[in-house]
Amino acid sequence: MSESASINNIIPRTDVVKRAARIGAEIRNIKLSGDLPDQIIAAIHDLLLEHKVIFFGDQGHLDDAEHERFALRLGKLVPAPTLSPTEGTMSMLELDSAAGGIRTDSWHVDVSFLDTYPKILVLRGVVIPSVGGDTVWSNTAAAYLDLPPPLQRLADDLRAIHTNAYDFAVIARPSAADKKFYDEMSATTIFETEHPVVRVHPETGERALVLGGYVKHFADIQKYDGERLFGLFHSHMIAPENTVRWNWKQGDVAIWDNRATMHYAVKDYRDQRRVVRRTAIDGEVPIGVDGRCSVMRKIIKQ
Repeated sequence: MSESASINNIIPRTDVVKRAARIGAEIRNIKLSGDLPDQIIAAIHDLLLEHKVIFFGDQGHLDDAEHERFALRLGKLVPAPTLSPTEGTMSMLELDSAAGGIRTDSWHVDVSFLDTYPKILVLRGVVIPSVGGDTVWSNTAAAYLDLPPPLQRLADDLRAIHTNAYDFAVIARPSAADKKFYDEMSATTIFETEHPVVRVHPETGERALVLGGYVKHFADIQKYDGERLFGLFHSHMIAPENTVRWNWKQGDVAIWDNRATMHYAVKDYRDQRRVVRRTAIDGEVPIGVDGRCSVMRKIIKQ
């Protein structure tokens, strides 16, 4: 379905409110469910490709089961590879600040340590702090376009190693409890995958940078040079003009294209509780500008 399908009264443009110039839109007057007509699902998909992340408020009617039924309309659900799904569901991952565990307050592409990381994520606010707890997304395709042509060509040629080893937790500034969680997670299975730094989006043809907190190093580049390169590209990816920030309310749903974004969950709510639940849609193996695919380099089962 073309973009015009979402304009021609399937989802009226008056119900699509941009939240930032380059990324993000709020979609109003839709009640998400697994029973939505095919035309609405297709229009939602078109809007997702256009805006990279889309938001739906007032979805308090969703429980875990209906959340999953809706997500299934977007593709095959996959469980988180290193974490247990919520009991009674196929792939629901709960992130509960009161329970400790995984931290998401660093810029990252979800599960990019796998060669086929999820293409779409559907996140629902369950318990939201009275103040704080926002999530910020960046448009990594826009960030690529911001690079001068010589840096684009450099990025096109680079490969990066992504891993779920403890490097990510270091970036996330873990507490002692968080560190214990990451140690236990890595002790089960360590993944290392080599991705192109620039992937070609399989549906839009856009080129998008693929970096974030799971990156361990660049292939064939010394650590010092790699750190400087990472910082250079990262600064474009998180430039304010390439980002959108969502102030959660209970029942809100955010859906993002994990192939063309990074995100950051702001941990500024102190002792307040924050619970969100997430489903992931199976993705494709990324392909670089040169046609080379991502490669799983290592799986270590402890």
